[in-house]
Amino acid sequence: MGKIVFNIFVIPLLYLHSILPFWFLRFIGSCLFVLVYYIIGYRKKVVFQNLKNSFPEKTEAELYVIQKEFYKHFCDLILETNKLYTISDKTFRKHFSFTENATKTFNSFEEKNQSIILVLGHCGNWEYDFVGYNFYFKQLITGVYHPLSNKNFDKYVFKLRMRFGGNLIPMNGVIRELVKLKSQKTPTTLGLIADQVPPPESAYWTTFLNQDTPVFNGPEKLAKKFNYPVVYVKAIKLKRSHYRLDTKVLTENPTETADGEITEMFLRELENNIKEQPAYWLWSHRRWKHKRPKGMENVKG
Repeated sequence: MGKIVFNIFVIPLLYLHSILPFWFLRFIGSCLFVLVYYIIGYRKKVVFQNLKNSFPEKTEAELYVIQKEFYKHFCDLILETNKLYTISDKTFRKHFSFTENATKTFNSFEEKNQSIILVLGHCGNWEYDFVGYNFYFKQLITGVYHPLSNKNFDKYVFKLRMRFGGNLIPMNGVIRELVKLKSQKTPTTLGLIADQVPPPESAYWTTFLNQDTPVFNGPEKLAKKFNYPVVYVKAIKLKRSHYRLDTKVLTENPTETADGEITEMFLRELENNIKEQPAYWLWSHRRWKHKRPKGMENVKG
Protein backbone atom coordinates (compact mmCIF):
# COMPACT_ATOMS: atom_id res chain seq x y z
CA MET A 1 0.00 0.00 0.00
CA GLY A 2 1.47 3.34 -1.07
CA LYS A 3 2.07 6.15 1.38
CA ILE A 4 -0.30 8.54 -0.39
CA VAL A 5 -3.14 6.00 -0.53
CA PHE A 6 -2.57 5.11 3.14
CA ASN A 7 -2.65 8.76 4.24
CA ILE A 8 -5.69 9.67 2.16
CA PHE A 9 -7.91 6.65 2.76
CA VAL A 10 -6.68 4.61 5.71
CA ILE A 11 -5.64 7.28 8.20
CA PRO A 12 -9.05 9.07 8.11
CA LEU A 13 -10.84 5.76 8.75
CA LEU A 14 -8.55 4.94 11.65
CA TYR A 15 -9.09 8.43 13.05
CA LEU A 16 -12.89 8.19 12.79
CA HIS A 17 -12.79 4.82 14.50
CA SER A 18 -10.59 6.13 17.31
CA ILE A 19 -13.00 8.91 18.30
CA LEU A 20 -15.85 6.48 18.91
CA PRO A 21 -16.76 6.03 22.62
CA PHE A 22 -15.76 2.81 24.34
CA TRP A 23 -19.35 1.61 24.67
CA PHE A 24 -19.71 1.71 20.89
CA LEU A 25 -16.32 0.06 20.38
CA ARG A 26 -17.51 -2.80 22.61
CA PHE A 27 -20.59 -3.17 20.39
CA ILE A 28 -18.36 -3.30 17.31
CA GLY A 29 -16.13 -5.77 19.12
CA SER A 30 -19.07 -8.09 19.71
CA CYS A 31 -19.95 -7.96 16.02
CA LEU A 32 -16.33 -8.52 15.04
CA PHE A 33 -16.23 -11.57 17.32
CA VAL A 34 -19.07 -13.20 15.37
CA LEU A 35 -17.22 -12.55 12.12
CA VAL A 36 -13.79 -13.71 13.32
CA TYR A 37 -14.91 -16.71 15.38
CA TYR A 38 -17.95 -18.13 13.60
CA ILE A 39 -17.45 -17.06 9.98
CA ILE A 40 -13.70 -16.68 9.35
CA GLY A 41 -12.60 -19.08 12.10
CA TYR A 42 -9.24 -17.32 12.43
CA ARG A 43 -6.69 -19.84 13.82
CA LYS A 44 -9.35 -21.70 15.80
CA LYS A 45 -7.47 -24.99 15.53
CA VAL A 46 -4.24 -23.36 16.73
CA VAL A 47 -5.97 -21.72 19.68
CA PHE A 48 -7.81 -24.85 20.76
CA GLN A 49 -4.73 -27.05 20.48
CA ASN A 50 -2.69 -24.56 22.51
CA LEU A 51 -5.36 -24.54 25.19
CA LYS A 52 -5.72 -28.31 25.20
CA ASN A 53 -1.97 -28.86 25.61
CA SER A 54 -1.67 -26.16 28.27
CA PHE A 55 -4.62 -27.32 30.39
CA PRO A 56 -4.80 -31.14 30.09
CA GLU A 57 -6.89 -31.23 33.28
CA LYS A 58 -9.77 -29.26 31.71
CA THR A 59 -12.67 -30.77 29.78
CA GLU A 60 -13.33 -29.87 26.15
CA ALA A 61 -16.42 -27.94 27.24
CA GLU A 62 -14.28 -25.82 29.59
CA LEU A 63 -11.69 -25.25 26.87
CA TYR A 64 -14.33 -24.07 24.39
CA VAL A 65 -15.57 -21.53 26.94
CA ILE A 66 -12.03 -20.16 27.34
CA GLN A 67 -11.56 -20.17 23.57
CA LYS A 68 -14.67 -18.06 22.98
CA GLU A 69 -13.71 -15.64 25.72
CA PHE A 70 -10.27 -15.31 24.18
CA TYR A 71 -11.71 -14.35 20.78
CA LYS A 72 -14.00 -11.77 22.38
CA HIS A 73 -11.01 -10.29 24.17
CA PHE A 74 -8.87 -10.45 21.02
CA CYS A 75 -11.44 -8.46 19.00
CA ASP A 76 -11.76 -5.87 21.76
CA LEU A 77 -7.98 -5.63 21.94
CA ILE A 78 -7.68 -4.59 18.30
CA LEU A 79 -10.25 -1.84 18.69
CA GLU A 80 -8.93 -0.64 22.06
CA THR A 81 -5.42 -0.25 20.71
CA ASN A 82 -6.46 2.05 17.89
CA LYS A 83 -8.34 4.15 20.45
CA LEU A 84 -4.91 5.40 21.58
CA TYR A 85 -4.83 7.61 18.47
CA THR A 86 -7.18 10.18 20.05
CA ILE A 87 -7.85 9.08 23.64
CA SER A 88 -7.62 11.80 26.28
CA ASP A 89 -5.62 11.66 29.49
CA LYS A 90 -8.82 11.66 31.57
CA THR A 91 -10.45 8.85 29.61
CA PHE A 92 -7.35 6.69 29.61
CA ARG A 93 -7.04 6.91 33.39
CA LYS A 94 -10.61 5.62 33.73
CA HIS A 95 -9.67 2.50 31.81
CA PHE A 96 -6.14 1.80 33.04
CA SER A 97 -4.57 1.89 36.49
CA PHE A 98 -1.95 0.37 38.79
CA THR A 99 -2.44 -1.40 42.10
CA GLU A 100 -1.22 0.21 45.29
CA ASN A 101 1.56 -2.37 45.43
CA ALA A 102 2.71 -1.56 41.88
CA THR A 103 2.67 2.17 42.61
CA LYS A 104 4.82 1.68 45.72
CA THR A 105 7.24 -0.54 43.79
CA PHE A 106 7.79 1.92 40.95
CA ASN A 107 7.96 4.94 43.24
CA SER A 108 10.60 3.27 45.41
CA PHE A 109 12.89 2.72 42.43
CA GLU A 110 12.22 6.24 41.12
CA GLU A 111 13.22 7.74 44.47
CA LYS A 112 16.55 5.91 44.23
CA ASN A 113 17.05 6.90 40.57
CA GLN A 114 17.36 3.19 39.90
CA SER A 115 16.97 1.76 36.41
CA ILE A 116 14.90 -1.42 36.34
CA ILE A 117 13.82 -4.10 33.87
CA LEU A 118 10.16 -5.00 33.54
CA VAL A 119 9.28 -8.43 32.17
CA LEU A 120 5.76 -9.20 30.98
CA GLY A 121 3.80 -11.38 28.62
CA HIS A 122 1.08 -10.90 26.04
CA CYS A 123 -1.61 -10.68 28.72
CA GLY A 124 -4.42 -8.14 28.94
CA ASN A 125 -3.68 -5.15 26.72
CA TRP A 126 0.11 -4.92 26.55
CA GLU A 127 -0.06 -1.85 24.29
CA TYR A 128 -1.73 0.04 27.14
CA ASP A 129 1.02 -1.03 29.56
CA PHE A 130 3.73 1.10 27.91
CA VAL A 131 1.44 4.09 27.46
CA GLY A 132 -0.02 3.77 30.94
CA TYR A 133 3.33 4.01 32.68
CA ASN A 134 3.73 7.54 31.33
CA PHE A 135 0.49 8.63 33.01
CA TYR A 136 1.48 7.61 36.52
CA PHE A 137 5.28 7.72 36.81
CA LYS A 138 8.07 10.18 36.00
CA GLN A 139 10.97 7.83 35.22
CA LEU A 140 11.68 7.38 31.53
CA ILE A 141 10.00 4.27 30.15
CA THR A 142 11.92 2.52 27.36
CA GLY A 143 9.99 0.03 25.26
CA VAL A 144 11.42 -2.48 22.83
CA TYR A 145 9.62 -3.27 19.58
CA HIS A 146 9.92 -5.28 16.40
CA PRO A 147 9.34 -3.04 13.33
CA LEU A 148 6.37 -4.10 11.19
CA SER A 149 6.99 -5.19 7.61
CA ASN A 150 4.48 -2.62 6.32
CA LYS A 151 6.26 0.72 6.79
CA ASN A 152 3.02 2.74 6.75
CA PHE A 153 1.43 0.73 9.55
CA ASP A 154 4.74 0.61 11.40
CA LYS A 155 4.88 4.40 11.43
CA TYR A 156 1.24 4.60 12.54
CA VAL A 157 1.66 2.11 15.41
CA PHE A 158 4.86 3.86 16.48
CA LYS A 159 2.88 7.11 16.70
CA LEU A 160 0.18 5.45 18.82
CA ARG A 161 2.74 4.13 21.28
CA MET A 162 4.70 7.39 21.52
CA ARG A 163 1.75 9.79 21.73
CA PHE A 164 2.15 10.32 25.48
CA GLY A 165 5.93 10.17 25.62
CA GLY A 166 8.48 7.54 26.46
CA ASN A 167 11.30 5.99 24.51
CA LEU A 168 10.88 3.25 21.89
CA ILE A 169 13.80 1.37 20.38
CA PRO A 170 14.17 -1.63 18.07
CA MET A 171 15.33 -4.92 19.58
CA ASN A 172 18.81 -4.73 18.05
CA GLY A 173 19.47 -1.37 19.72
CA VAL A 174 18.74 -2.27 23.35
CA ILE A 175 22.28 -2.58 24.71
CA ARG A 176 23.47 0.50 22.90
CA GLU A 177 20.54 2.51 24.28
CA LEU A 178 21.06 1.32 27.86
CA VAL A 179 24.75 2.17 27.68
CA LYS A 180 23.91 5.65 26.38
CA LEU A 181 21.31 6.31 29.08
CA LYS A 182 23.67 5.06 31.77
CA SER A 183 26.46 7.34 30.55
CA GLN A 184 24.00 10.25 30.62
CA LYS A 185 22.98 9.24 34.15
CA THR A 186 19.37 8.89 32.99
CA PRO A 187 17.56 6.13 34.90
CA THR A 188 15.05 4.20 32.83
CA THR A 189 12.40 1.54 33.16
CA LEU A 190 13.02 -0.97 30.39
CA GLY A 191 9.89 -2.90 29.38
CA LEU A 192 10.37 -6.30 27.72
CA ILE A 193 7.61 -8.58 26.44
CA ALA A 194 9.46 -11.83 27.01
CA ASP A 195 7.09 -14.60 25.88
CA GLN A 196 7.78 -14.47 22.16
CA VAL A 197 9.28 -17.34 20.16
CA PRO A 198 13.10 -17.27 19.84
CA PRO A 199 15.22 -19.31 17.39
CA PRO A 200 15.27 -22.83 18.88
CA GLU A 201 19.06 -23.18 18.67
CA SER A 202 19.74 -20.11 20.85
CA ALA A 203 16.75 -20.43 23.18
CA TYR A 204 16.56 -21.34 26.83
CA TRP A 205 14.45 -24.52 26.94
CA THR A 206 12.17 -25.33 29.85
CA THR A 207 8.68 -26.53 30.74
CA PHE A 208 6.00 -23.87 30.39
CA LEU A 209 2.25 -24.57 30.55
CA ASN A 210 2.96 -28.32 30.56
CA GLN A 211 4.97 -28.14 27.33
CA ASP A 212 8.61 -28.20 26.25
CA THR A 213 9.13 -24.53 25.40
CA PRO A 214 11.89 -22.33 23.93
CA VAL A 215 12.19 -19.01 25.73
CA PHE A 216 14.14 -15.79 25.26
CA ASN A 217 16.73 -15.33 27.99
CA GLY A 218 17.60 -11.82 26.81
CA PRO A 219 15.97 -10.10 29.83
CA GLU A 220 18.10 -12.17 32.20
CA LYS A 221 21.28 -11.42 30.24
CA LEU A 222 20.53 -7.69 30.23
CA ALA A 223 19.71 -7.71 33.93
CA LYS A 224 23.03 -9.37 34.77
CA LYS A 225 25.03 -7.21 32.38
CA PHE A 226 23.77 -3.96 33.93
CA ASN A 227 22.78 -5.39 37.35
CA TYR A 228 19.32 -3.83 37.10
CA PRO A 229 16.50 -5.13 39.33
CA VAL A 230 13.90 -7.26 37.53
CA VAL A 231 10.19 -6.74 38.09
CA TYR A 232 7.36 -8.91 36.77
CA VAL A 233 4.31 -7.00 35.54
CA LYS A 234 1.02 -8.80 36.15
CA ALA A 235 -1.89 -7.87 33.88
CA ILE A 236 -5.38 -7.92 35.38
CA LYS A 237 -8.46 -7.44 33.22
CA LEU A 238 -11.22 -6.00 35.39
CA LYS A 239 -13.89 -5.99 32.68
CA ARG A 240 -14.11 -5.12 29.00
CA SER A 241 -11.79 -2.18 28.21
CA HIS A 242 -10.63 -1.87 31.83
CA TYR A 243 -7.19 -3.01 33.00
CA ARG A 244 -4.98 -2.85 36.07
CA LEU A 245 -1.34 -3.78 36.55
CA ASP A 246 0.33 -5.30 39.58
CA THR A 247 4.02 -6.05 40.13
CA LYS A 248 6.34 -8.51 41.83
CA VAL A 249 10.04 -7.84 42.29
CA LEU A 250 11.86 -10.96 41.07
CA THR A 251 15.32 -9.85 42.14
CA GLU A 252 17.12 -6.65 43.10
CA ASN A 253 20.54 -8.24 42.60
CA PRO A 254 20.59 -10.13 39.28
CA THR A 255 24.32 -10.83 39.39
CA GLU A 256 23.79 -12.93 42.52
CA THR A 257 21.34 -15.31 40.82
CA ALA A 258 22.14 -18.62 39.15
CA ASP A 259 21.95 -19.05 35.38
CA GLY A 260 18.33 -19.47 34.31
CA GLU A 261 16.95 -18.45 37.70
CA ILE A 262 15.52 -15.10 36.58
CA THR A 263 14.03 -16.63 33.44
CA GLU A 264 12.38 -19.38 35.50
CA MET A 265 10.96 -16.87 37.99
CA PHE A 266 9.47 -14.87 35.15
CA LEU A 267 7.89 -17.94 33.55
CA ARG A 268 6.35 -19.15 36.79
CA GLU A 269 4.80 -15.72 37.40
CA LEU A 270 3.52 -15.60 33.83
CA GLU A 271 2.03 -19.09 34.20
CA ASN A 272 0.15 -18.01 37.31
CA ASN A 273 -1.03 -14.85 35.55
CA ILE A 274 -2.38 -16.92 32.64
CA LYS A 275 -4.02 -19.53 34.88
CA GLU A 276 -5.87 -16.84 36.85
CA GLN A 277 -7.35 -15.32 33.68
CA PRO A 278 -6.71 -17.89 30.92
CA ALA A 279 -8.75 -16.16 28.22
CA TYR A 280 -6.59 -13.04 28.16
CA TRP A 281 -3.27 -14.38 26.89
CA LEU A 282 -2.40 -14.39 23.17
CA TRP A 283 -3.40 -17.98 22.36
CA SER A 284 -3.50 -17.42 18.60
CA HIS A 285 0.29 -17.17 18.55
CA ARG A 286 2.08 -20.31 17.29
CA ARG A 287 4.02 -20.52 20.53
CA TRP A 288 5.05 -24.17 20.31
CA LYS A 289 5.93 -24.54 16.64
CA HIS A 290 9.55 -25.57 17.34
CA LYS A 291 10.96 -28.78 18.77
CA ARG A 292 14.03 -28.93 21.00
CA PRO A 293 17.14 -29.42 18.78
CA LYS A 294 19.02 -32.65 19.34
CA GLY A 295 22.10 -32.41 21.49
CA MET A 296 20.92 -29.40 23.52
CA GLU A 297 21.25 -29.57 27.27
CA ASN A 298 18.04 -30.73 28.90
CA VAL A 299 16.69 -27.86 31.00
CA LYS A 300 13.60 -28.67 32.99
CA GLY A 301 11.53 -26.05 34.72
